[in-house]
Amino acid sequence: MDSHAGSVTEFFSDAKLSLTGRRWLVKAADDRQAMALSQRLRVPEVVGRVLASRGLGVDSAPGFLDPKLKTHLPDPDHLKDMDKAASRLAAAVQAGEQIAIFGDYDVDGATSSALLKRFFEAVGAKVRVYIPDRMEEGYGPNAPALLKLKDEGAGVAVTVDCGQVAFEPLSEVADAGLDVIVVDHHAGEARLPKAFAVVNPNRLDDDSPHGQMAAVGVAFLVAVAVNRTLKDTGWYEDRKMPDLMQWLDIVALGTVCDVVPLTGVNRALVAQGLKVMGARANVGLRMLCDVAGVKEKPGAYHLGFVLGPRINAGGRVGQSDLGTRLLSTTDESEALALAQRLNDFNAQRQDVEAAVLDEATAQVNVRLAGAEPGPIVIASGDGWHPGVVGIVASRLKDKYNRPACVVSFDGDTGTASGRSMSGADLGAAVIAARQAGLLIKGGGHAMAAGFTVEREKLPELEAFLAARIEQAIGGTPPPPGLYIDSITSAAGANMHLVRTLEQVGPFGVGNPEPRFCIQNATIVKADPVGADQSHVRLILTGEGGASGHGGRLAAIAFRAFDTDLGPALVNHGGAPYHFVGRLRINVWNGYESVQLMVDDAVEAWV
Repeated sequence: MDSHAGSVTEFFSDAKLSLTGRRWLVKAADDRQAMALSQRLRVPEVVGRVLASRGLGVDSAPGFLDPKLKTHLPDPDHLKDMDKAASRLAAAVQAGEQIAIFGDYDVDGATSSALLKRFFEAVGAKVRVYIPDRMEEGYGPNAPALLKLKDEGAGVAVTVDCGQVAFEPLSEVADAGLDVIVVDHHAGEARLPKAFAVVNPNRLDDDSPHGQMAAVGVAFLVAVAVNRTLKDTGWYEDRKMPDLMQWLDIVALGTVCDVVPLTGVNRALVAQGLKVMGARANVGLRMLCDVAGVKEKPGAYHLGFVLGPRINAGGRVGQSDLGTRLLSTTDESEALALAQRLNDFNAQRQDVEAAVLDEATAQVNVRLAGAEPGPIVIASGDGWHPGVVGIVASRLKDKYNRPACVVSFDGDTGTASGRSMSGADLGAAVIAARQAGLLIKGGGHAMAAGFTVEREKLPELEAFLAARIEQAIGGTPPPPGLYIDSITSAAGANMHLVRTLEQVGPFGVGNPEPRFCIQNATIVKADPVGADQSHVRLILTGEGGASGHGGRLAAIAFRAFDTDLGPALVNHGGAPYHFVGRLRINVWNGYESVQLMVDDAVEAWV
């Protein structure tokens, strides 16, 4: 769900009228404030309204539009154990000890691992990366792998994007004499794992105000702290000190893809990271953009929906370490080969995901049989690929407008992933279920979680999670709302507006991409498109009609045939429609044009 500042007014509240079953809610904004922002910043009034609806004033808006790390990046030492971690890792660099990095197999883990690998190599350290196999080893640190790293020469190991609740394996490894530094951001418990240091803004005993950071952001702070320690101890007297800013493109990718709020330090990291990515200095990212067909300067959308899924595909259906290898290589031939493999794996992942989604949706629909699904949706199946259960959970969450978990059983043990919505802390609920003895293991954060469960305990787990979620959001969440920033026409949706709106980005959780209502648009053309004909491409005109006096606007509705939206638009019968969507720049054969990404529509006379 979108976050928004202040109250909202209803465009219309009867979700039955919407072609996707959603209410349309216009974000409230003070008209005088919007006008003042427009005049002070010299931007269109509609952009002033967008800023005002986010609670920004004339004093705070300039800093919001130009977020700088020198303002937002915190001192790493404000995090508990950071001084211990930095001292130990700096000592390892200076002593020539091998540093092992144990990372998760998702984008946040891959970017965290690649970032630290690049940093430690740049300062002259011996470093190796280990990414566990999702199918064979599962999530998080495991003792056999860490002990093998120790036997192969590692003096210290750093776990990234995992480790906060890995109590048993880290205890075994610590007893064997390996120093482990946990770098994580997932929710913790009162007890800490047995490790040399635990660096996590979400430790229960840490009062850091930066708990919204992704693991890659925390890893960047570790690099800053180690770099400072090395400088203070004279390590750079006869060698060049690296510029850490060169790796902000990797930090931006992990931050966006982990769907953490793009506020505060995260906003600054992503904004500056996108500038670095635009220079195309990282050969792996450059090759991935080329293979994925990204011709324009990448934005947060490309990171989250084009590049991120390809990095993820290695860990989901391919080889877990491919993403880290792509992001850390400096060899163009290797980068191209890795990018092509990840692109192929992504296509394979899409096929696997579609099959599991069909089965999961059919299962949920049979269970519901016309009844309300309750506060949480849980689907399970034998042999479902564990690499896609998180994506399928996200799809179910969107379809049924409530937290969702998907469980893949292999025998009597199930591996699961869940996705949540604003107001329902799924990670805390999963941790509570594990503490209650309902799970073999589990953890996560507010919006996402993972767990392992015995088949016989699944019904009890579902009841436990339902009770926890109901306390937070109620038994039957209201119909989802589409939050509209402003109302305009086809003519008003022009290139100047879209270019100016880019300053309000990067967009994501905590700073949603502005949505506009395009009123009284006539559909000139509506054609099904896509490999499976599930999308609809449209040409719209405003009140001036097809002559163009009212403006002409290209639009596309993705997955439109998953709801009533697709059939209604294709069979419009000449009826005028109100549309809600996001405005973006479409690049085709070097030509740029404005395109509306349609989220919903309703006949204009309802």
